[in-house]
Amino acid sequence: MSKLETTCLHAGYETVEGTTNSQAVPLYRTAAYRFNSTEHAANLFGLKELGNIYTRLMNPTTDILEQRVAALEGGAAALGVASGTSAIFYSIINLAKSGDEIVSANNLYGGTYTMFNDILPGMGITVRFVDPMDPKNFEAAINENTKAVFCETIGNPALELVDLRAIADIAHTNGLPLIVDSTFTTPVLLRPIEHGADIVVHSLTKWMGGHGTAIGGIVVDSGKFDWTTGKHPLLSEPDPSYHDIRYATDLGDLAPLAYILRMRLVPLRNLGAAIAPDNSWMILQGIETLALRMERHSQNGLAAAEHLKKSDKVEWVKYAGFDEKASTYLPDGAGGMLVFEIKGGEEAGRKFIESLELFSHLANVGDTRSLAIHPASTTHSQLTAEQQAAGGITPGLIRLSIGIENIDDILADIDQALAKA
Repeated sequence: MSKLETTCLHAGYETVEGTTNSQAVPLYRTAAYRFNSTEHAANLFGLKELGNIYTRLMNPTTDILEQRVAALEGGAAALGVASGTSAIFYSIINLAKSGDEIVSANNLYGGTYTMFNDILPGMGITVRFVDPMDPKNFEAAINENTKAVFCETIGNPALELVDLRAIADIAHTNGLPLIVDSTFTTPVLLRPIEHGADIVVHSLTKWMGGHGTAIGGIVVDSGKFDWTTGKHPLLSEPDPSYHDIRYATDLGDLAPLAYILRMRLVPLRNLGAAIAPDNSWMILQGIETLALRMERHSQNGLAAAEHLKKSDKVEWVKYAGFDEKASTYLPDGAGGMLVFEIKGGEEAGRKFIESLELFSHLANVGDTRSLAIHPASTTHSQLTAEQQAAGGITPGLIRLSIGIENIDDILADIDQALAKA
């Protein structure tokens, strides 16, 4: 396998496009594709051969994106979708139905928490939340109805770094897959499959795209989990919606792709959260410089976190690179995310946000530009005070996504805003 920096540039498109000899990845703006014959069409729909049918199912530009991210993560295959949120949703409903349960970390992005706490239960899927800082909490919450374990590599927004290997071992001991949201780390900093994860999801909108211009999500299948044990009937029993196929046993050489193929043929095909080819193309441009950008994000993030720790205007600072587990999981850097509590609580936090000049105040992370937000009143405002506290969100917590600007300019803006707050 090529080194990561090379994979960012070449995976999925190692030879130029055959018709035009285009050096750059082409953008295929098409809704559908011509069949060569009625037999060809039947073979595609019957899974006797793979190919393009309709862009809701697949697209040549998106296919390159999927191959590239799968290669970066060390997975067997990937599926691009419309957003990180839809990636998480599909990752769950692809293996769980009414009456089933998921065990999840409680320190999640606010939208994911709401999906798990309010939306999935309405569909009959129960999610049991646990504090992920003690992996044994996952073990205690697993029962005969559990279908998967879920966590984020670095919790959003409290930025706790989980012990992936310990959680994966617990999941596997119970015959369950571990699903990991690795948006905050990207495969440049952490490859969860190497630490036991079975499914990896990303919001491509963030560091992968990297420029705040495109929305997308992706699910990567390690291809290593055994779906034939009977614990996951959606994958091992006949699917009446698709020729009674048993994905775990009837796909022959494609058996390692059972999970991702079912996701393409059932959730994506019938619910339709397809990523636009234009977004796939823009995200591919971002991935080409991903390794370089993550190096700078990590350098600047560490410098900003250490600078804030020295300030007498700050109560505390959290940065994943300060965690003792970082030497195991983040040896090449901890990214650009940090949170801190400003002295003076919520009112001082509001004044700090409004005083920033270089930082942009908006609901996103992973941009080349530095960003800031107050989670308790925005991204996690739909949570109750108790839920916010359980997820590590205090009233005065400020989240910074440190960009790739010159670090002197970043620190100067932080200092002038602290002075005004």
